Amino acid sequence: MSVNYGTKRIVVGAHYGLRDWLSQRVTAALMALFTLLVLGQVLLNKGPMGYDKWAGIFAAQWMKVLTFSVIVAMAWHVWVGMRDIWMDYVTSALWLRLALQVFTIVWLVGCAGWAIQVLWRL
Repeated sequence: MSVNYGTKRIVVGAHYGLRDWLSQRVTAALMALFTLLVLGQVLLNKGPMGYDKWAGIFAAQWMKVLTFSVIVAMAWHVWVGMRDIWMDYVTSALWLRLALQVFTIVWLVGCAGWAIQVLWRL
């Protein structure tokens, strides 16, 4: 005897699929390219690395805009990953999962805000 469960399907977990998978890959690729760009500037720089040379790397407006984009991409990358972790592994208490997600958002916004403040202070 077969059991017919019908068309209703209960989906649990993150279940965001392709959108999250693609956003993780795109943001990771952007962060990797940015890392290679900064590493190239550091390796091609002559002499000892001090604050003045680090500030020089990030002084150009195009570099500030690119760095801002990478900060936003990194925050999104972390959010997608942490949200999936909280949804997949914190299943016993809905209030705990919500509290962890809110804490993650507040932490990421604070870190991104601090990083942007440091960037535009250069």
